[in-house]
Amino acid sequence: MEPKAAINRTFIDIHPCYEFDKTTYVFTSNPSISCVLLYIFLGLFSVVTICGNLLVIISVIYFRQLHMPTNYLILSLAMTDLLVGVLVCPFSMAFTVTSCRFQPVLFCKVRGSIDVTLSTASILNLCFISIDRYYAVCQPLTYRIKINDRVIGIMILVTWGVAGLIGIGIMIASFNQQQCGQSCLVDAIISTILACVFSFYMPVIIMLSIYLKIFLVAQRQANSIQSTNIQSTKSGATISKMERKATKTLAIVMGVFLLCWSPFFFCLTFLSFSNAKVSLPVFETLNWLSLTNSMLNPFIYAFFYSWFRSAFKMIIYGKIFQGDFTNSKLH
Repeated sequence: MEPKAAINRTFIDIHPCYEFDKTTYVFTSNPSISCVLLYIFLGLFSVVTICGNLLVIISVIYFRQLHMPTNYLILSLAMTDLLVGVLVCPFSMAFTVTSCRFQPVLFCKVRGSIDVTLSTASILNLCFISIDRYYAVCQPLTYRIKINDRVIGIMILVTWGVAGLIGIGIMIASFNQQQCGQSCLVDAIISTILACVFSFYMPVIIMLSIYLKIFLVAQRQANSIQSTNIQSTKSGATISKMERKATKTLAIVMGVFLLCWSPFFFCLTFLSFSNAKVSLPVFETLNWLSLTNSMLNPFIYAFFYSWFRSAFKMIIYGKIFQGDFTNSKLH
């Protein structure tokens, strides 16, 4: 096990914003280009996350055509990801460019709790969206009965309730620690494992199972339709195109989600069950990769739908400020 000074020096040597001054580390008075670029990149990351999710929120609230149960889940997801951009990203930005060891312990604990709460809420929203899609595709005749405003409201309450409990649990467990270690999040093994299970592994298993079922049902329906129109070449081509589009959409949804979140939670799980250590820059990189999902969600869950694209254009061009377009037909 390396001496503490050696560990600190190793971190600072590759950290672009700090320098060693005799016996301590101070923020450099002459920031390097790398340090400035790091601030700019993380700042733009936060701005894009906020703006993208604001477009979704304004669209669902303003246009009456979008007032439907499914879109309320997307609204909840956008609200969560907006808070990630407003709260988690600035906290993470301060942590990334200064390191936890240069910040008050309370700062680290609060940052970790907010991070876990909102990230969990974002993942659970994605999970409930997959459940909504399951009933829409696999049980279309009973969809409006089973998925109504009341059910959606319960889903949203469960999302925020579970996320809040996990976040509070992480904070309570972390306060039992005397000081903030190399990572603000990995400081209580039991709470970390529970957070991983309820915040990631269970939702992932549910989503993978549901999206696989959706794909199989959609493919079976497409084959059935194609068999009844076997003499129509044009119909067969259309069905084939629909299959490819459905496959591509599901692949993008799960692919981006797993790409963003898997490395962080696998690392967290590995650290919980071993005595191994991961350098702070690596851990922070994985953390920012997971936050990328909040930036990409508006593109994945909104830009794929033409009515959202129409709403975004009207908002960006300022058309909604020129009159009452709440009843506009989006297409």
